[in-house]
Formats: sequence, C-alpha cells, structure tokens
Amino acid sequence: MPTKNVDGYQIDFTAEALPGTDQWGAFVAIFVPSDNPMHMDEVYPKQRVVADVPCASEAEAQSQAEQAAATILDQLRAPQKLADD
Repeated sequence: MPTKNVDGYQIDFTAEALPGTDQWGAFVAIFVPSDNPMHMDEVYPKQRVVADVPCASEAEAQSQAEQAAATILDQLRAPQKLADD
C-alpha cells in the first residue's frame, strides 16, 4: 500500500481488484498522529474514491487514488484554514 506523508498527515492510497469484474477500485485512508506515539488517528476512513471512474489497471487506480487524496486532504484542511483566518 503506497503511503505519503504531507504536513503531518499520513495518506494511504491503494488499488483493489473489484470482485466479479476486470476493473480496479481506488481507495484512500488518511491518518494523523495521536497522543500515543505508537498510534495514528484515522480522520478519513478507508473508502473507495472516484467510484464513477472505472480503472482498467492497478496502476491507473493507484494514480486516481493519489489524485483524489490530494482533494480530500484540501477538504480536511479547509476548516483549519478558516479557523486560522
């Protein structure tokens, strides 16, 4: 499972074969550090993203997941940006 760390967020993005088809689904989960250094808090549970975009390959689905993760992260940060203003 590919993982990226962006500004303290751990972003897991992955592709999974969709049962009964030749297509792949793009999935994202996002975590932040918790008070316990051995644990991460899940702020965006693993779920399928861009469900309306069929992916023909694992690489394509991973790419779609990575792109969707950037948008999701922006949305998660939005309330924080408003509080900072």
